[in-house]
Amino acid sequence: MSNTTDLPAEEERVKRNVPPWVVLALVCMAQFMVVLDVSVVNVALPAIAADLKVEAEGLQWIVNAYVLTSAGFLLLGGRAADLFGRKLVFILGLVLFSVSSLVGGFADTPGVLIAARAVQGLGAAVLSPATLTILTTTFADGPMRARAIATWGAVGAAGGAAGSVVGGVLTDLVSWRWILLINVPIGAVAVAVALLALAESRDATRARRLDVTGAVLVTLGLTALEYGLVGTHDHGWGSARALVPMIVGALALAAFVLWQARFAAAPLMPLRIFRSRSVTGANLVQFLLGVAGFAVWYFLSLYMQNVLGYTAIQAGLAFIPHTTMIIIASKSTPRLVARFGFRPLLVVGALISASGFLWQAQITPGSGLVTGVLLPGMLITGGMGLTFAPIAMAATSGVSHDEAGLVSGVLNSSRQVGGSLGLAALATVSTTHTASLAAGTPAPAALTAGYALAFLVCAGVLLAAAAAVFALPRARA
Repeated sequence: MSNTTDLPAEEERVKRNVPPWVVLALVCMAQFMVVLDVSVVNVALPAIAADLKVEAEGLQWIVNAYVLTSAGFLLLGGRAADLFGRKLVFILGLVLFSVSSLVGGFADTPGVLIAARAVQGLGAAVLSPATLTILTTTFADGPMRARAIATWGAVGAAGGAAGSVVGGVLTDLVSWRWILLINVPIGAVAVAVALLALAESRDATRARRLDVTGAVLVTLGLTALEYGLVGTHDHGWGSARALVPMIVGALALAAFVLWQARFAAAPLMPLRIFRSRSVTGANLVQFLLGVAGFAVWYFLSLYMQNVLGYTAIQAGLAFIPHTTMIIIASKSTPRLVARFGFRPLLVVGALISASGFLWQAQITPGSGLVTGVLLPGMLITGGMGLTFAPIAMAATSGVSHDEAGLVSGVLNSSRQVGGSLGLAALATVSTTHTASLAAGTPAPAALTAGYALAFLVCAGVLLAAAAAVFALPRARA
């Protein structure tokens, strides 16, 4: 492996006559895959449940196995790319992601599928940070790098927006298995291009220390906590089946904090950053936003297919206005933040989303597409779109430039952790309420009542997020 630093990597790329657009296309393709696979499974969940006989409370693991491992190992993946070589780590991430997609695509039991999704999340945690660092070593500082990073960000946003549509098309026209199998040929081509086009580089000034223990502890803690939350549905909150995993999870998370504070030579999440009020407050708000943000896609996908009788394609297409609102709202934030500051915009965004969830909680089996899905959903996602840039600005406003990358990584992890744990709790609330209804209640009405209660809880969470914004210091971006 080369001991070159960032500048020689650019020189080596030029010597090999590799056009920079090839590198940009490669990393954007990889980032698109990573972001796409967060949302692509949502529309396919009913088909997966029918094929593999997955219970309603178990469906969330197909989403969260990916999200949890990605969140737990994301910071570790970013550091590994810097220390061991961006090209090496990028290819390793691609191979992990593609092989696990192959295994998941041929899974014949829920356990195999969930395990494959967990390894996919590990591949994503390794791959995603490497895509950005490769861009910064390929393009010199200035307008070209700015345009390349903007393109990378836009492609990532498009991956999230396209997930529901791609999932619906593949599920209806081929099989739900192709939402995973499609990654295999794309990954194989990307590996071949990476071997030929990428130049190796790493930060030779830093010791090769990775906080693997920290990553394992935080992932174990979150997984055990979620496993306990899921267990409350069948066994109750006071049962050993629920309490023991939650206690184990809490102890593992406490051990993680102690390890970071006292023993880690190269902490995964240096606790000193939380001395900043802006960092602590922003992560609290982001956690709460993540709880509601993940839930809207999950429960609306189930509602449209299980209650309204939509096909997977129809459900995917119905999400296009939601994703359009996210794009429109997020594009408007720079001007709004410059005029009003990030605190007012975060409060307004959270309140708009909360009002959308309150409206969404009024759904019935007879609700139509416009008033039952589109209008409340566009309020929810429009409000969410207003928060994306301001929360990142809020988090980094109180830290030095050198720590902005670390803070951004922690903020992203907070969103994913909030989304995964929130989805576990909300799925339990929803299925428990559905099961509690009288035996004579028609299935569509019982399911709708469960989904509506989850949306109502989300509205309360977003009201709490709006209140938590006031923990942030007053500042203008």
